[in-house]
Amino acid sequence: MIARRWLFIAFALTAMLAAPASAQSTPEWNDDITEQAPAWYATAEARAIADSVVAHQSPEGGWPKNTSLAVPPDVKAVDEGSKNTFDNEGTTLPMAFLARVIAAGERPADRAAFDRGLDYTLAAQSPSGGWPQFYPLRPGYYSHITYNDDAMVRIMILLREIAEGSGPYRFVDDDRRSRAGAAVARGIQTMLATQVRQDGVLTVWCAQHDQQTLEPAWARAFEPPSLSGSESVGITRFLMSIPDPSPQVIAAVEGAVRWFEASAVRGIRLQPITAPDGQPDLQVVADPQAPPIWARFYDLQTNRPIFLGRDSVVHFEVSQIERERRMGYRYYGDRPAALLRDDYPAWRRRVGLS
Repeated sequence: MIARRWLFIAFALTAMLAAPASAQSTPEWNDDITEQAPAWYATAEARAIADSVVAHQSPEGGWPKNTSLAVPPDVKAVDEGSKNTFDNEGTTLPMAFLARVIAAGERPADRAAFDRGLDYTLAAQSPSGGWPQFYPLRPGYYSHITYNDDAMVRIMILLREIAEGSGPYRFVDDDRRSRAGAAVARGIQTMLATQVRQDGVLTVWCAQHDQQTLEPAWARAFEPPSLSGSESVGITRFLMSIPDPSPQVIAAVEGAVRWFEASAVRGIRLQPITAPDGQPDLQVVADPQAPPIWARFYDLQTNRPIFLGRDSVVHFEVSQIERERRMGYRYYGDRPAALLRDDYPAWRRRVGLS
């Protein structure tokens, strides 16, 4: 059976390489893989990719990150450090892809892999209601409730669609749909419980919270307990998407929006430059006409933007950290802009607040 599966993969991949130049190009392994026309998921090309995705699934039921699952795995090159994760769409994207292939024409191996992935995702939810970066749990920050890079938000969106039986998820059995709905409800309560308060006033979230105390927590050396001007956007959008929000959800959204409005950094912009040594760099320049931006990290007490390099020393200017981090990590961004401009007014109209 295994030999026949790999022969099929080899045949399908050979056919893909031999396809004429006018044929539709193979989508890359990223969000595009779930945004193809429904008929494409019934093609031999899509099914060959699905075979590869199934082959990448771990014995525990998860998938790796930073790996093209469209390419069959090389058992000699398996990176143990990347397995069984929700980081960088490591498990949620393959599940979303497999669901579309199943909806286009169910095959037993695809369905079994999806069900195992869903069971794995449900098992990974912590008693406090959040999801870690890796499961089974690993020592260190990997076990924190992980909002970083929208990991938990992506899980919640996936499970909500499964619970509703919407889109390609109508095939999921009633028991798993019910469990997915219960997990989403618990996750929402975790989002509400982890929202940081300052003197009783709701603000936003840290990129990761301790799974037991729910307090903001350290991740990597340059990712301190702080208020997030980036990850908090995804959480707020998810709360806005709840069809019939409770008073607690409405208060959480309003508190986050007030914080975004108050925490915008104005009058500056990031300017790419060439440093005296000829290497690329960034500098902050004054610009009264620049649109607002937000820092990635804000001090938990003062709301002042903070910047840390690999030495974990807090600075108040991005120019004060090492160039490698300044160029290799996004310390400023504009994610809240569209939320404030478009999503928030539409949400207020939808829930009857304006």
